Amino acid sequence: MSTNSPATPAATHADDILRLVDPAGTLNEQAAAGMLDVTDELVRALYRDMVLGRRFDQEAYSLQRQGELGLWLMSLGQEAAQAGSIRALRADDRVFPSYREHVAALCRGISPAELLSQWRGASHGSWDPERYHFHIYSLVLATQTLHAVGYAMGVRYDAGDSVVFTYFGDGASSQGDANEALNWAAVTSAPIVFFCQNNGWAISTPASKQYAGPLSERAKGFGLDAVSVDGNDVLAVYAATQRMVERVRTGGAPGFIEAHTYRMSGHSTSDDPGRYRDSAELARWEAHDPVERVRLLLTARGWADEDYFAAVASDAEELAAQTRQECRAIAEPSLSDTFRNTLCEETEALRREREGFETFEESFL
Repeated sequence: MSTNSPATPAATHADDILRLVDPAGTLNEQAAAGMLDVTDELVRALYRDMVLGRRFDQEAYSLQRQGELGLWLMSLGQEAAQAGSIRALRADDRVFPSYREHVAALCRGISPAELLSQWRGASHGSWDPERYHFHIYSLVLATQTLHAVGYAMGVRYDAGDSVVFTYFGDGASSQGDANEALNWAAVTSAPIVFFCQNNGWAISTPASKQYAGPLSERAKGFGLDAVSVDGNDVLAVYAATQRMVERVRTGGAPGFIEAHTYRMSGHSTSDDPGRYRDSAELARWEAHDPVERVRLLLTARGWADEDYFAAVASDAEELAAQTRQECRAIAEPSLSDTFRNTLCEETEALRREREGFETFEESFL
């Protein structure tokens, strides 16, 4: 259950971090026995989720470089943290993401076009949160944590048994909103689990300059039940999330999962990580690649052959082609919609302004 991560974030001891599969693809059967029923079907499904999520992310990155997207925030290296966590939830558990949860979004059935519309500047968020039980992306750091707590309080008042699940990063943990959300969740016993993808960097600020102790310990100080997990081990993430969510569902204290992972690319397409971290650090983490880890496990156990891996790779390329096609087909928004969407209902004053604008616009035709 320990890990020897090459750059474990500040003050977290290796023995305190849950791990079920090591970077060589070896399953710790003794540790897994009491936590998770590890089946070939489960491992293959999680592998496929991660491969498709990575390929989508790579394609979106390329589209941004081609000028098709204004910006893109990559999820490369964090596939296990997202696939393992989202697949451990029930379909009606409500998710509040930040802005990098592309793998989780795909697992919930959100389409490439819906995911890319915001980054193409065509909408503020183009999927229906009620349909997917997955809120639109929040670009303001940690704001979604407070939204999630409020929603969780509503679930409790409605006597529902769904659990609210919110993603955020180590950088967002330094925001006041995140700490207020942790405190208010504990005080109100809200049915919520906070999932921190600790990728070691808040843009260019390393974890060592953000905080002096483990984030999971900070959460315990607020009164939450907290655990640390190897975020590059999809089975450990799945097991930890499943146990935490079910404990919260049955009336336990709010939960907090700190998943230690690594952002293998820049913070976004406007960021150059080579300016603040060295290649040796990246190389160390590449040896802990979450996708390769599962491929090695599947191969060693005889749970998948080359035909299976080829089929998954083919599905990934189909998704990439679909992503390109859907991205370029996203319609540009009408400026008239700005008037309609300023308020929930268009007022008479806004209607007159919109009609005046439309008349002015038509004069150029």
